[in-house]
Amino acid sequence: MQISELPEILITGLEVMSILFIFAVGLVVLAVIVLFILDVTQTKHAIRRNYPVVGHFRYLFEKLGEFFRQYFFAMDREELPFNRAQRGWAYRAAKNISNVASFGSTRDLTRVGSIIFVNCPFPTLERDATSCGEVSIGPYCEHPYTTDRFFHISGMSYGALSKPAVRALSQGAYKAGCWMNTGEGGLSPYHLEGGADLVFQIGTAYYGVRDISGKLDDDRLRAIAEHQHVVMFEIKLSQGAKPGKGGMLPAIKVTDEIALIRGIKSGTASISPNRHEDINSIGDLLDKIDHVRRITGKPTGFKAVIGAYGWLDTLCEAINKRGIESAPDFITVDGADGGTGAAPMPLMDDVGLPLRESLPRVIDALKRHGLRERVKVISSGKLVTPTDVAWALCMGVDFITSARGFMFSLGCIQAMQCSKDTCPTGITTHNPRLQKGLNPDNKAVRVMNYQQNMEREVGMIAHSCGVHEPRELRRFHARVVTENGLSIGLDELYPEPVNTEQP
Repeated sequence: MQISELPEILITGLEVMSILFIFAVGLVVLAVIVLFILDVTQTKHAIRRNYPVVGHFRYLFEKLGEFFRQYFFAMDREELPFNRAQRGWAYRAAKNISNVASFGSTRDLTRVGSIIFVNCPFPTLERDATSCGEVSIGPYCEHPYTTDRFFHISGMSYGALSKPAVRALSQGAYKAGCWMNTGEGGLSPYHLEGGADLVFQIGTAYYGVRDISGKLDDDRLRAIAEHQHVVMFEIKLSQGAKPGKGGMLPAIKVTDEIALIRGIKSGTASISPNRHEDINSIGDLLDKIDHVRRITGKPTGFKAVIGAYGWLDTLCEAINKRGIESAPDFITVDGADGGTGAAPMPLMDDVGLPLRESLPRVIDALKRHGLRERVKVISSGKLVTPTDVAWALCMGVDFITSARGFMFSLGCIQAMQCSKDTCPTGITTHNPRLQKGLNPDNKAVRVMNYQQNMEREVGMIAHSCGVHEPRELRRFHARVVTENGLSIGLDELYPEPVNTEQP
C-alpha cells in the first residue's frame, strides 16, 4: 500500500462510519416513533399512554429501586400514607400476579402496634372451608339488601374522580359482585352504566337530591331510590381526613356536567357545609334516618368519624327508647387515617380518632345496648391489605370499604395531586389528555381482581386461624405488639362488653 493511498482510505472509513452513525440514529428515531405509537394506542398503562416513551423510565427506576433503595432511599415499609410494600401488594393483587415472596419478611414484627394473627395447630383444610354467608341489612325496610361479599368500594364522588375512573370502578364492582359507594357528589350516569349495586351517599350539601335552596328534596330522593341499582343510602356526618369540614371540590374540577349532577354553579368551588343544618341532636339524626328510609324504602345508615364518643351510648339509649326499628340499619366508621381528594392539613393531621381506637368503641357500645345484630357495622379508613381487613373482621365488623385501595387497583401511584387536576394516571383529573390513559374496560378487570384477591387472601388468614370463613374471625384470633415488644390479645385489650339493656 502506498502512503499516498492512506488519506483516501481514511476518508472512506470516515464515510462508512458516518453512514453507520446516521443509520444508527435513524434506527433510534424509528424505534422512538414506533414506541410512541405503541404507547399512545395501548390501553393497559395510563402512564405510558399519557407520557409516551418517557413513561417507560418509571418502570426502569422502579426496578432499579429494589436494589438501591436500601442504601439511598426509603425502605419498603417506611413511606406514608402508604408504603411501598402496601402499594406493591395492591398492584399485584389488581394485576392478578402472585404475591408469593422469598427469603423472609421485611416487616418488623416487634414494632409497637403490629398485628399478629394467631394460627392454630390444625388449620382449616381447603376442602372444609366455606364461602362467606350472606348478611342482610335493613330488616325493617321495604327493600332490605343482602350480600355475601365483605369487601366493597368506599365513597368517591364523580368530580373527585374522573369519568373513566368511575366507569372502571362501576364495571369492576359489578364483575366482583361488591357494592360501590357514590360519594357525596350525586348519582352520575357512569355510576349506573356498570350495573353494580350502589350506595347513595347523602352529604351535607345534598348534592343530587337538593332543591333550589339547597335543602333535601324528597321528590329527587324518591327518584334516586327508583333506580334498581341503588340499594342503600348513607347519610354522611363526617369523613376521616376532614372531620368537622364538608366536602371540598376545587373550582377547576367543577365542570358543566358535574355542576348539573350536583345542582350547583359550574366553575365555582364546591364546598359543602361542615354538618347537616337540620341535624342538631341524636333525635334529629334518628328522625333523618327514618325520613330517608320511609321515602326510599331502602336501608339507611350514617357515616361518621369518632372523636368524642360518649354520644354513642346516648344514641343507643335513644334507639332502645324509641324501638329497635328506629335504629340506623348500618353505621360506617371512618378513621382519622382515612383519605380524601382535598382537606385542610390541620384536620387531616390532628383531628379524630384512628380506626384502631374508634372502631372497637362503636362495636362495644352497640353490644352493651343489645343492638349489635340490628345495626350492621362497616369500617373504612386506610384498609388496603389483607392484614388490615382481617383485623377489622376480628374486631367484629360486618363489612369493610376501601377507597384508596381501589384507586391503587386503577393504577394510582400516590402522586398526591388529587386536588390539582393534574393526576398523571387520569384517576382524579378532568383533563382529557390525562384521562385518555385510563381505559375503563381494562381497569375494571383490575378492580375485580383486587376485590377477589383481597377476599381470597383474608380467607387464607382465617383458615390459618382455624375458622371456616373470614366472618368467623374473633378478637382472640389476633394480637397487637405493645411497648415492651410482647403482644397482647385483642380480646384482652378490648374485652367483650356486658349487655346492660334489659331483655
